Amino acid sequence: QVQPVESGGGLVHAGGSLRLSCVASGNLLSNLAVGWWRLAPGKEREQVACTRLTADKNTYADSVKVRFTVSRDPAKNAVYLQMNSLNPEDTAVYYCNTDPPLVGPFTSWGQGTQVTVSS
Repeated sequence: QVQPVESGGGLVHAGGSLRLSCVASGNLLSNLAVGWWRLAPGKEREQVACTRLTADKNTYADSVKVRFTVSRDPAKNAVYLQMNSLNPEDTAVYYCNTDPPLVGPFTSWGQGTQVTVSS
């Protein structure tokens, strides 16, 4: 069972920043669209960002546009999510996966990384 590995979460005050990382073995992320999702208590999992194979095709949820930036580093087989101007509504567990999820090499969700934003 292959899973991506997310890291970089933590506890920050409102207005702060975090950079999340998503890595996988081999070159599993290199030629696929990769998205970031978040799951908050009592809410459904939502996609917040997705990086396509060309940066001008990256997409963002309206709630994070301008504040979040998704990028990839092919040399490190990694995808990042830079999150700025965080607010308490961003509190959630963040996951990465292919887009669409669970239909590519990652047959399950990873452990995710917890982001907690205090007011």
